Amino acid sequence: MLALLAAGVLASRPAKAHDIPSDVNAQVFVKPDGRHLEMLIRVPLGAMRDIDFRDTPDNYLDVEKLTPQLPGIAQVWLADFVSLYENNRLMPRVPAAAIRLSLQSDRSFTSFEAALAHVRTPSLTNDAHVFWNQLWLDVLYEYPIESDRSRFTIDPRLQQLGVRVLTVVRFLPPGGAVRAFEFDGNPGPVELDPRWEQAAARFVKLGFEHILDGTDHLLFLLCLVIPFRRFGPLLGVVTAFTVAHSITLIASAYNLAPDALWFPPLIETLIAVSILYMALENIVGGSTAHRRWLMAFGFGLVHGFGFSFALRQTLQFAGSHMLTSLLSFNIGVELGQLLVLAAMIPALDLLFRYVVAERMGTIILSALVAHTAWHWMLDRYARLSAFHLAWPALNWILLASAMRWAMWILILAGAGWLVYAALKRFSTRVGLEADSAEDATGRPSMHERF
Repeated sequence: MLALLAAGVLASRPAKAHDIPSDVNAQVFVKPDGRHLEMLIRVPLGAMRDIDFRDTPDNYLDVEKLTPQLPGIAQVWLADFVSLYENNRLMPRVPAAAIRLSLQSDRSFTSFEAALAHVRTPSLTNDAHVFWNQLWLDVLYEYPIESDRSRFTIDPRLQQLGVRVLTVVRFLPPGGAVRAFEFDGNPGPVELDPRWEQAAARFVKLGFEHILDGTDHLLFLLCLVIPFRRFGPLLGVVTAFTVAHSITLIASAYNLAPDALWFPPLIETLIAVSILYMALENIVGGSTAHRRWLMAFGFGLVHGFGFSFALRQTLQFAGSHMLTSLLSFNIGVELGQLLVLAAMIPALDLLFRYVVAERMGTIILSALVAHTAWHWMLDRYARLSAFHLAWPALNWILLASAMRWAMWILILAGAGWLVYAALKRFSTRVGLEADSAEDATGRPSMHERF
């Protein structure tokens, strides 16, 4: 019967055709309870196309003629595009358990209980005197499940409803806090209550992909690599960078960073400054591996805030495993950096051996990076200067905030010193081992090269 209704919906010629909506907001509730799962969906009726929106004699929408078509409309535009999984098993489609039209002024979807009670009430009639673009379509689906403690996954493919579709999913696990998700477009399958290993795997992948897609971070890494093309010393430099950005990334995720509008442009500007500085240092020359560790750690603190901006929308996939996800993201970043090192070091060795002399090649590459970073710095500073920053009033609140930041600066300085001492001991041990091996083969030692 639903199939016939769906075919009738698609075959009917619309009395009033309308364009694809530019912005559509969809709301979804998912609640497992005992041996069944309830899913509530609310979308604008205007996002449904190829529908015969007929008018009453007084030019309002004929709601009573449209109501029998609603199950087919929901099947074609919603049920066929939203998939649920229980323990990685696709749940079979079910017909709508309840469906109705609601006024856009209705606020029942602020909570699951109110939405569930509302969708089960009688639908509107022609006495409402409404137009087709003034209504919500509310649908309730009830799925049989094995247990409300199962692992549930949703794949909300609702991007066909508009040019830009924002989907808000709220998951109500038994006995737990509501988990809210916000998707722009199609996010793919999303675990509604992920286990720690699922969250860790997702964030390792995110960190790995982010470092490979981040041009500014790759250029900073290139500046670190050019003068020291040996994996041993570079491993310590890159690790110092990872430890530093891990500190500020975690601090930002736990709301310990400024939330002012000017803060992201400031960090983006400082990232460009860090690339420019490292490139100019390569041109001037004379930098040591130990100095690079300190610079990598210091600028890594800045880059960590940059990573946090990229993770703002993604942390919703962490579930209750926030710290695990953050550490996994940093592991992914470190793996990506090691992959980049494995590619950069032999490429630079071949370049300096067969194409251009090492010193000249270092200057040329660093000059190109400096040119790019200079323009980034100017563009980002222009955005930063649009914010008119005023000095805060001197009061007890400011003093308390200053004391808190002073405490964090001391903690970061102590962490930096510990990292520096550990990496220095590690590099000394690696250098002595390398010197012994190279002395045995008659090649120049590491200390002679650097």
